[in-house]
Amino acid sequence: MANSNAKGDRRERELVNALDEAGFAVMRAPASGSATERELPDVLSGDGETFYAIEAKSSAGDPIYLTGEEVEALLFFARNFGAKPRIAVRFDREDWYFFHPADLHTTGGGNYRVKKEKALSDGTDFDEFVGHSEKVTLDDVADNGPDQSVLDVLSAFERGDLDKEEAAAMLE
Repeated sequence: MANSNAKGDRRERELVNALDEAGFAVMRAPASGSATERELPDVLSGDGETFYAIEAKSSAGDPIYLTGEEVEALLFFARNFGAKPRIAVRFDREDWYFFHPADLHTTGGGNYRVKKEKALSDGTDFDEFVGHSEKVTLDDVADNGPDQSVLDVLSAFERGDLDKEEAAAMLE
């Protein structure tokens, strides 16, 4: 178990360093987890406008689970501190992905789960989280096909109502 904690600590430091490099004021909460009676998030971060209380989880496998108590404590702290609560997850050989706790799957036992596929498809990636990019989906860039007027000109050409030069002139 100590090895698992060491890996989790290393991942938290990695997240702290990445947020720092992105220009955020950031600190890893001392004694987050079990070393204090107060439930603290793993990371506190802000850019002067937006502040986050972050619970960070990593896994070599799939999925990542959080207890209901961990999430409730994060929400309580974030609300009282004036920060936005976020769950940061990192799977081996992947980047960090961020979720609001309400966007996670709730198990029948009141715990929370994040599968790798969900992180990759629905999570906010690191660059978007720090404001360096914006997620664009296929729906956002989908070409809905040619304009109806273009189709009308092509149909007229196909029927022989227009010759090539007339159709070309109309399409310019």
